[in-house]
Amino acid sequence: MTVAVRVRVRLFAIQRELAGTRELELDLPDGATVDDAWAAVVERHPVLAPGRPSVRFAVNGEYVSADAPVAGGDELAFIPPVSGGAGERRILELRAEPFGVELTTELAARLATSADGAIVAFLGVTRETPGTPAPGQEAAAQGHDGRSVEELEYEAHEPMALGVLEAIADEIEGRFGVERLAIVHRTGTVPLGEPSVAIVACSPHRDAAFQAARYAIDETKARAPIWKAEQFRDGHVWIGEPARTGPESR
Repeated sequence: MTVAVRVRVRLFAIQRELAGTRELELDLPDGATVDDAWAAVVERHPVLAPGRPSVRFAVNGEYVSADAPVAGGDELAFIPPVSGGAGERRILELRAEPFGVELTTELAARLATSADGAIVAFLGVTRETPGTPAPGQEAAAQGHDGRSVEELEYEAHEPMALGVLEAIADEIEGRFGVERLAIVHRTGTVPLGEPSVAIVACSPHRDAAFQAARYAIDETKARAPIWKAEQFRDGHVWIGEPARTGPESR
């Protein structure tokens, strides 16, 4: 094989754990596709092969199909199931630092204007009951059956996650006319009962604000490359479903 292109592949969450590495470099022939890159990685790390049906792909921070071509210097991401002053327009952030309910007040103060008649805030917090295990994690989940979750661990492909949040905000503006929106998502360890995501939507009318907040959390959970592991006393389980690569038809 004549080497024509060199690409960098990033692995996240359960893939990172199984392969024992966060990233690797591949030498691929001219005309290679994302699927060729996947096959090359699986050749090195066969343990990843069973996860293929639920993996999505990204090149340079954008979702692509498996048959998309790759070029030298590209960064590929293999996306496992995902579990993202007054008058500011958008606040889209990933935070490693803890925050509490007071963040929603801070965000509302930064976003709301005198034209707004509705401010809708949502907080997602860590609960003790387990969620749905990611594909391939069913056996691990059974091993913790009947136990309580002690904390959550979040991992993100940060540049891509922020890009997805920006796209979601664009969709909210187009669908509901809501321009002032905040989505703030935690990374790292989130203990039981603490918030992992905060959403604030400001609008002249309540219906639009409620719709915007609901759309924001639903699409963030379905599309943003942010992964969640439920931590138990003696192990953990990755949670989630295959990432949706675009907005759901509504």
